[in-house]
Order: sequence, then structure tokens, then C-alpha cells
Amino acid sequence: MQRILISLTLALASLAFAQNKEMRLFIWSEYIDPKILEDFTQQTGIKVRVDLYESNEDMLAKLQAGGVSQYDVIVPGDYIIPTLIQLKLIQPFDKSKIPNLKNLDPKFANPPFDPGNRYSAAYQWGMSGIMYRKDRVPTPKSWSVILGPGGSGPFVLMDSIREMMGGALRYLGYSINSKDPKQVQAAGKVLLEAKKSSRFLGFEGGVGAKNRLVAGTATYAVVYNGDAIKAAAENDKVGFVVPQEGAALFVDNLAIPAKAPNPDAAHKFINFILDPKIGARLSNFNRYATPNKAALPYINPADRKNPAIYPDAKVMAKLEFVLDLGKDTRLYDEVWTAVKSR
Repeated sequence: MQRILISLTLALASLAFAQNKEMRLFIWSEYIDPKILEDFTQQTGIKVRVDLYESNEDMLAKLQAGGVSQYDVIVPGDYIIPTLIQLKLIQPFDKSKIPNLKNLDPKFANPPFDPGNRYSAAYQWGMSGIMYRKDRVPTPKSWSVILGPGGSGPFVLMDSIREMMGGALRYLGYSINSKDPKQVQAAGKVLLEAKKSSRFLGFEGGVGAKNRLVAGTATYAVVYNGDAIKAAAENDKVGFVVPQEGAALFVDNLAIPAKAPNPDAAHKFINFILDPKIGARLSNFNRYATPNKAALPYINPADRKNPAIYPDAKVMAKLEFVLDLGKDTRLYDEVWTAVKSR
């Protein structure tokens, strides 16, 4: 019996040691350079296992279904962080373990969705807009090419509630964060009419929409700018534009689930990502803008000058942060569900 107990104790200790040497990352598709993960493992001895999702809503559902105790680091969008906090799905940082938080640009160091960065640290920022085939159509100026009755196509819509509802709201002249039921319902009607069009090819995650357009099956697609930039590197016939009515500005963030099995590794990973040179490598790979002010000197010069990554003041004025809607989230969910199901 004693031998059995000793063997069991050793086995449990071995399992605990193995878990301490592993970190599980839950992240968007094509959103981190695999070499960065290899370098983290080489520096810390902690192996990173990666699972992927395509929307904030998918990530939230997985956390609620048990993922809160399966993953160590997640990468939620700005607007969903208050929900994660309210549902107690993420834990506060131990900032003594993340000294590189000081590297964040001041405009990302005290965000309205997480004052004081208690639960999150900015990872990348960017915008949504329209990707199009330059060899088929002129540069689109308005959301009307997709959402209007006289538009062209074929087109793909992004499978993301706030980006698509936001695009429809801006097309109608309303705020992306409108809480007016009539305005939100009108936006849903616009999306439903677009969906009924013979030009509509379906809803896709940003990466999937990008791939459809590169392959030539779509002429327009609603995507994030980083996906469009990567697509243009694959095919020079691809362009990207922020419609004149405006679009969504987003900040994706690093956070730690409330029951993360290896929170110590999670803190080490977040601090690693916030290193200036690692942060620059991240953005140079993703082709999104860095929120890491200390990383800017290491960003590829061509990307620093690219307005599709670092937009000028005129474009920035057309972009709107996606904010938490509180109880009004239910209204958006109901309208979006109707759009997707009909």
C-alpha cells in the first residue's frame, strides 16, 4: 500500500510539473507568429498549446462551457471585456509580474472598458472595412456597394455581430453603439436585405472572408484591415478601404481566465508579448497596429507609413470604438439572431 501511495504521489507531482511547463492559448486564427511562441518556450521552458476561434461570441461561449478552467490566456475584443468581468470569467492581473505594462501607449493604458488595465492589456488594434478586387471594381466609397439595393458583388459579410451591425448603423448615419431600438432594428433590416440578395455568398470569419476574395470567388468582403493587408501581400489585385460613413475601431487584448490552470505562465507570456521587440515582431507579422509605444521604433518602416495600418487623422475621425452595451446587448443579440436565421 505504501508503495502505491508513493507511486501515486510521484505521478501527481509529475503531472503538476508537466502542467506548470505548459500554457494554453485561446486566440483568433492567424493572429500570432508561431516563431514568437517557439521563442517564448525557448526562453521559459513553457510549451504553448494553441486553440483558435473566429469571433468574440464563440470565445465567450467556449469559456462558459468550461473553457474558463482550460485556458491560461485569451485574446478578447474591447467591447466584450466588461461582460467577461461581470460574469467573473477573467481574473485581475498581478501587475508585479507584468512590468512591461509600462510599454503601452498612454491611450491604451487606461481604457474605458477596463480602467487601469486591471484585467487586460492591449494586444493589437485595427479597424474593419471593405476589402475588394481592384481588377474588377473601382475603389468603393460607401457601404452601399454591399448594403445598398443597387450594389454589386458577389460579397461576403463578416460573421461578427458588432462589426456588421456597426457597419449597417454607420451606413444609416447612426452610431455603432446606438441603443435606440428603432435604429438597431433598422440596421438589422439593412443586413437582412443584403443577405437576401443574389450577390450574397455567406457569413465568414475575417480570415475566411479574406481567403474567399483572394481566391476570386468574391469581389467584396467585410474584413479587419490586418487580414486585408496580408491578402494584398498574396495578391496585388486586392485593396482595402474604410467606407466614407465610417466603421469599427477595435482593440484586442490579453486576459487570463478566472480558473486558468497555469496563471504564472500566463503572466510570463503577457509580459513577454509586451516586450518592445516582441511587440514589434507581433505587429510586423499580423500587419495590425501596435498599442505598444516602446515597439514603434522596431515596426517595419513601410507599415508605419501604410494608412491601412496606421490611418491618418481624416480616417481616424470616421472610426468609432465598439463599446459595451450593457443590458442593450440583448437587443443586438435578438436582431442579429433574426438576421442569421432568416
